[in-house]
Amino acid sequence: MAPASLILLGATVILQVDLLPDKKFLLLPPVNFTIKAINLAQVLLRWEPNTDQEQRNVQLGYHVKINAPQEEDYETRNTESRRITILHKGFSASVQTVPWNDRSLQPSSWVSAELRAPPGSPGTSIVNLTCTTNTKANNYTHLRPYQVSLHCTWLVGKDAPEDTQYFLYYRYGSWTEECQEYSKDTLQRNIACWFPRTFINSKGRDLLAVYVNGSSEEAVIKPFDELFALHAIDRVNPPAKVTAEIEGTCLSIQWEKPVSAFPVHCFDYEVKIYNTRKGYFQTEKMTTNTFISVIDGISEYSIQVRAAVSSVCRAVGPSSEWSQPIYVEDSKTE
Repeated sequence: MAPASLILLGATVILQVDLLPDKKFLLLPPVNFTIKAINLAQVLLRWEPNTDQEQRNVQLGYHVKINAPQEEDYETRNTESRRITILHKGFSASVQTVPWNDRSLQPSSWVSAELRAPPGSPGTSIVNLTCTTNTKANNYTHLRPYQVSLHCTWLVGKDAPEDTQYFLYYRYGSWTEECQEYSKDTLQRNIACWFPRTFINSKGRDLLAVYVNGSSEEAVIKPFDELFALHAIDRVNPPAKVTAEIEGTCLSIQWEKPVSAFPVHCFDYEVKIYNTRKGYFQTEKMTTNTFISVIDGISEYSIQVRAAVSSVCRAVGPSSEWSQPIYVEDSKTE
């Protein structure tokens, strides 16, 4: 019986060996993952490939997941990534190694890092931060024919001590400036800032970062930052040199594009005509800077025009204020 037992045992061993799977190619997570604030509202995420990673003919990439302050995820072949984001709430992210050219392989496990929220007492940071930009003609240089101003306002934190003082900075691209012209409340605390000249490009698409910190003898003031899209805060100038005349039964209105770095084809217009005798408004939208209307009857007209940068040149933003009214009347008016 012994020989038969040996044969059976041998068969069992061979069967077990056949069932063993091939050694899998495992992706290892990145190492030395760090998050560092490198500017106002800007962080640098950096990591390194795992040195214990087995080398095969597999191209590797990385899946990055932003966890806070807002969720976002993306893939990259690089080992570092810059992100524009608010930082007063802190910032955290995770990264894993992924196969770039063989999706049958499983990603690695995640590694995480965080940038803690800056210190400060609750209720001491500013609230209701609003900012607007406006473009003026720059008569000092032909290299920059237009100059962008920036105006920001805010409210004092509800728990900020009376001796709190706030300080505002903005960053656009690589340029950072501290405010030099403040408006104050009755306790002499800064509650508004004015930059008559900035390095903001009114035609640019970068986000504007605004950061406000503070100081007090009684508490640590918590900082606050916010990102603004330029198209959403740009205060477009009204159209310039609006003129109108009546010839026969035609009311002809003309104007020039607003003072702006955007060229003439980048504007949409709205014309408002008020018939003072009949007491009704007529509004018309157009893309040219001329409007002709047929009038019937004798009357005086009040005319205003406003403008908005067209969606063909940037994201849609608010319209300008109406131009100052001009008045024209039918020459036959008694």
